[in-house]
Amino acid sequence: MFNIKDPERNLCMLDGPFASQGYDWWWHSFTAVSERTGEERQFFVEYFLCNPALGGSEPIFGQLPENRKKGRCPSYLMVKAGCWGEEHAQLHRFFGWRDVKINDTVPYFVCAQNCYASDERLRGSVEITAEAAAEHPEWMCDSGSMQWDLKLTKQVAFNVGYGAGKTFRDLHAFEMYWHAEGMKTAYSGTVVFNGEVYHADPERSFGYADKNWGSSFTSPWLWLATSDLTSKISGKRLENSVFDIGGGRPKAFGVDLGRILLGAFWYEGEEYEYNFSKPGTGAKSAFWFSEQPDEVVWHVTMENKESVMETEVHCRKKDMLFVNYEAPNGEKRHNRLFNGGNG
Repeated sequence: MFNIKDPERNLCMLDGPFASQGYDWWWHSFTAVSERTGEERQFFVEYFLCNPALGGSEPIFGQLPENRKKGRCPSYLMVKAGCWGEEHAQLHRFFGWRDVKINDTVPYFVCAQNCYASDERLRGSVEITAEAAAEHPEWMCDSGSMQWDLKLTKQVAFNVGYGAGKTFRDLHAFEMYWHAEGMKTAYSGTVVFNGEVYHADPERSFGYADKNWGSSFTSPWLWLATSDLTSKISGKRLENSVFDIGGGRPKAFGVDLGRILLGAFWYEGEEYEYNFSKPGTGAKSAFWFSEQPDEVVWHVTMENKESVMETEVHCRKKDMLFVNYEAPNGEKRHNRLFNGGNG
């Protein structure tokens, strides 16, 4: 079984070696509808923590030339927000650790000024002028503005099991951990993007919420998920279904485990799981990626002893962005990490 809620895995994990060589983030994505035009748009909001033990009153940017020369690693809370589509944007707001408050017991929350995240609520804002974005490449973002005030109901979880369990967490065994407390999440509330008002409705938000943490990012790095599904057998919308696939090339205790993925498909209440960390299930996976002139394509095959799941996703390049992060050691490992929301 994978639909097991575990709010302890949603706590901040930046202790031990991860406090000075680690990141932790809570990711949220959803669809909202324009109040003016009725058009759907896909949004994302993320709260990304990096190296709290190295921080102070101001954020430290690892991409600044003077910090790279001195070997200073990044340290901050980064609030990432934006949207996909032809007018896509990735907006970043940074806080020094003096301004950040984190609840280290269940239920989790993280907040800084008017930015707040928990299992049930998201609030915040970010505004970047074109001049500021051009003057500060270390911010790794576009220009624009976004405000959000949202309620969340996390309906289906993908609990990956032993790999992110307490024993392996305490050992800081993996380079990158994953937990999806809400791989199917209903959102309600309001987003204002570049002055235009959008409303999220629980029935049409097709929302998602998860978290990752660790000391670095996997490469290659793949993540595919949606709850906006229609059966090709019946032609009807699947109201209680969602799939979630993630991974790439995980490392445990510094050992490369090869190209491998974790996946789950909640099909109208029935569970199909493809999880290499659960021995005896016979889980296997294979994946490849193709970049075409106008689109990118992911193809994934996953199987266990009882079933096979094949997934193919196409996304138009003009609707996508290259999502930006710097690793805890200050390296920017991914410069062409395709990120989209309407495949």
